[in-house]
Amino acid sequence: MIEPAVLIAGAGPTGLALACGLRAKGIPVRVVDRADGPIGTSRALGVQPRGVEVLIRLGALADLPERVIPLREVRMHVAGKLISTMPMDRMGAASGRSPLLVSQVEVEGALRERLAEFGVRPGWGHELVDCAPDADGVTVRLRGPSGPETVRAGWLAGCDGAHSRVRKLSGIGFPGVPVAEHFLIADVRADWRLDRQVMGSWSRGGDMISVCPLPGEGRWRLMGPSPSGTEGELSQDDILALVERQLVKCTPYGVAGIRDVEWLSTFRIHRRLADTYRKGRVLLAGDAVAIHHPFGGQGMNTGLGDAENLAWKLALVIGDRAGERLLDSYEAERRPVARGVLAGTGFVTRLVMAENKATALLRDRVVMPLMNTAKVQNALWRNASQLGVHYRGGPLAAPSRRRFGPRPGERVPDILCRDRDGVTVRLHEALQGRWAVLGGPGAAGSVAVAADALGDKEVVSLTPADGSPRDVLLIRPDAHLAWRGRPAPGEELSRWLTGALG
Repeated sequence: MIEPAVLIAGAGPTGLALACGLRAKGIPVRVVDRADGPIGTSRALGVQPRGVEVLIRLGALADLPERVIPLREVRMHVAGKLISTMPMDRMGAASGRSPLLVSQVEVEGALRERLAEFGVRPGWGHELVDCAPDADGVTVRLRGPSGPETVRAGWLAGCDGAHSRVRKLSGIGFPGVPVAEHFLIADVRADWRLDRQVMGSWSRGGDMISVCPLPGEGRWRLMGPSPSGTEGELSQDDILALVERQLVKCTPYGVAGIRDVEWLSTFRIHRRLADTYRKGRVLLAGDAVAIHHPFGGQGMNTGLGDAENLAWKLALVIGDRAGERLLDSYEAERRPVARGVLAGTGFVTRLVMAENKATALLRDRVVMPLMNTAKVQNALWRNASQLGVHYRGGPLAAPSRRRFGPRPGERVPDILCRDRDGVTVRLHEALQGRWAVLGGPGAAGSVAVAADALGDKEVVSLTPADGSPRDVLLIRPDAHLAWRGRPAPGEELSRWLTGALG
């Protein structure tokens, strides 16, 4: 095995999650990032329920639930009038798990702590200069604090964001379209008489701004698109002036209450999807492979999903438990997810930007009022949670005639189980990067077959806490159902594993 087996470019949420997933399997990794150190400010302010489950399975959730911003509801206003109120507890009821309103800074910190438990720390200040993949690995040139360095790795993972150097050096296209020239963000301290458990959104014609509470006394985040026609590079003074303009025009709260400006930023928004997720020994994940509008909080969560999906597959290939063909399923499963997110955020973006009067009327008179109904809110929350993401019909979804319960390719809920010692444990916590055989006393044959194909330490045997099921379920490390069938010696499962792992 070449060491590092995987060189990961990018120490953001995607790269750190991939590193944690691989190290949990004992795979040697190295993580590098051109930045001098961890970020101190972040665009992302939430982890959707699916992202929460990924962190649980990686053992990286830590104390993040204790650091959340206690958001009770989201309120939307049009021309100063409250149009819709969306209770946050409805999301938990609709999707089965609540999101975490916590910053990307906190999420990255938790992932770094988990990675440090595996003996790995990111190499800051290391810029990837060039890469030369071949049939057996990748030769990478770095420029770091100690000067130039050449690294030989088995695989190179580009988790280095929208401007991915790995993607560009590999010649992978990144087609798409620009969506907005400037999206504004300002973190401020302000003396406003606002409910700090409420996130507010105000729109008036083509203008819009959102106000979200941040941890700390009087801290708020203001964000939204710049006024139509804003072009060119913006100075810090320009950004502040535009934020204040939107605040004054759209909300009843003036700028007089702002006593300190902590951070100002603007970024261009594009909608792009890479031509491929893999080119030989080079793989892409997260923003390096797909970017879209931040509305809906899907970016970081999609990256975490990419990382988890890739980690267990790549570990099987490196550990000689599977052929490289298994990696084709990474793109086959994750590209449709990215396409769905791009389509959904694209629609929301057109409504929010409201570049013409007809779109503004549709948003204000039709869409906003509908969002005040429980049925629409439940549908929106379920979609945002990403818990409905499935891989049915994909290359790893074994055919099944069962009509009840999860079908192959679907997510298995985080049910209560009992392990071999009779200890009660949640399914997703029990996975921790492993496969699970969920069944009754007759599942011993299936456990033996799975352990033989995947490794003794890579399979955990569980029984549902509410009784013994008729079927045996083989659950993937990412909590999706791989195979289900009747308790038997295991010939059918063995055939499926042989075909799936190649």
